[in-house]
Amino acid sequence: MVTGSSSGIGFETSLGLARNGFYTFASMRDVSKGNKIKELAKKENLPIDIIELDVDKEDSIKNAVKTIIEKKQRIDVLVNNAGWGLWGSVEDVSVNEFKAQFETNFFSVIRIIQEVAPIMREQKSGHIINISSIAGRIGFPISPAYISSKFALEGLSESLRFELMPFGVNVIIIEPGMIKTNFFEPMKLGKKAENTDAYKNITEKVLSGVKMMAQMATDPKEVSNTIIQAIKEEKPLPRYIVGNDALMFLEAKKMKTDIEFENYLKKELYGE
Repeated sequence: MVTGSSSGIGFETSLGLARNGFYTFASMRDVSKGNKIKELAKKENLPIDIIELDVDKEDSIKNAVKTIIEKKQRIDVLVNNAGWGLWGSVEDVSVNEFKAQFETNFFSVIRIIQEVAPIMREQKSGHIINISSIAGRIGFPISPAYISSKFALEGLSESLRFELMPFGVNVIIIEPGMIKTNFFEPMKLGKKAENTDAYKNITEKVLSGVKMMAQMATDPKEVSNTIIQAIKEEKPLPRYIVGNDALMFLEAKKMKTDIEFENYLKKELYGE
């Protein structure tokens, strides 16, 4: 079961799993966006079903899981991929906007896991893959809502790993860097941020730096390949990093003091 399968990481992961013999339920909020994956599945004779799932709605989650169980009686792999991003400083993003960000990026993951974990425990096997980001371990300016949702996801995943390990269920965090997807197109700007100049300078610098980094972004197929590699391993690691940029940032954080790393990030992000 893969969430957010209409494009990007979810799209490639659904195809990758199916090509590796997994009967895959590619879920998405708007099933009309599943035409491309349907065409490829038909052309390659892949075992893929497109199912409707709005991760923000509990009934939709329950219905999607029920559909899978009725058809296959089990779930071996869950990939929590659906998410979106919000730009704006802490001052400029309202609490309600923070809540909306967490609703999809964090609370939806809890809802889905609470439906799927009992099934996997009963099976005494399974893999729960949570798509985080290097933003789940490194803070950046002008995207605190997105980053804090990913930090929360990392903590949830680490705790859940301890809880489910005795039942033969693996919990794995995937931490991509910049990925070639349409992620930035639907990114929203905090409403207050549209009318304030206080953080305009730093916002422009960060966005410029991010766009430059995006030109050398990693193909989402690499994320899919990493997920498949992880679930095939006898003892999967707690987390997997994807992309040279992610490796670079995380290695730098490991080797530097907090102040040194702050200065390093400022230079990398906007040349200061």
